[in-house]
Amino acid sequence: MIATTRVTTRTPDVIDEHYYRRSEDEMAAHSHDYDTRSRTGPKVFVGEWATRVGEPTPNMSAALGDAAWMTGMERNSDLVIMSAYAPLFVNVNPGGMQWKTDLIGYNTLSVYGSPSYWAQQMFSRNHGNEVLSLEAKGIPDKTWQPPMPRPRPGVPSPQLPGPQQVPLLFADATRDTTTGNIYIKVVNRSANAQPVHLTLTGLKSIEPVGQTITLAANSPDETNSITEPNKIAPVTAKAEGLGADFTRSFPPYSITVLTLKTK
Repeated sequence: MIATTRVTTRTPDVIDEHYYRRSEDEMAAHSHDYDTRSRTGPKVFVGEWATRVGEPTPNMSAALGDAAWMTGMERNSDLVIMSAYAPLFVNVNPGGMQWKTDLIGYNTLSVYGSPSYWAQQMFSRNHGNEVLSLEAKGIPDKTWQPPMPRPRPGVPSPQLPGPQQVPLLFADATRDTTTGNIYIKVVNRSANAQPVHLTLTGLKSIEPVGQTITLAANSPDETNSITEPNKIAPVTAKAEGLGADFTRSFPPYSITVLTLKTK
């Protein structure tokens, strides 16, 4: 039984939760919410979610917020068993949009995927069946001012929340127990390249050559469109110099899947 709201008559098997965030920072600020959620209650289906930045389809800023959120869902996939972005499609002709921001744009003749679409494809096609523990230190952050909460009928007027420190770098790691591949996903929301020192333990060996898939933009405002459908698209490349202890630089405004081959 999937409950669309919290119920008290019985414990549902799954609770359906919806999250529409108004900015990249707002989505990123919630990416660790499930880290501390109780594991004794129902599982979670994030039935609707999106970083609503850009129209008619998300721009790179939205993709960065979405990817930060997805690291949290993937890291907590023992709890979050399903998710569904919404809305999925939008007619980009004038007057065709009913709800922003939509994952895939189309007109009569053409279709294109937004940066957020490509981010989701990267996550869905590159992951293992085992979540690996990950510890991070020295993560850069920025000060973010949360917006005023929306007023609710019968509830006293809300107060403006205080500023928060929101990370600029997010990561998670999974392993395929059949192939031995490790997939490390890194989201760099910063305007600067971020060198990251990685140390891996508990492995017999790591091949020095792996693979990266990178989605990056020159600006968080950049996006795709009918006329420029692949302005922002994943780029696959060879990754060298890998091992149990190495440093790798991740480009500004980027989402990266680093694949390591291990034994």
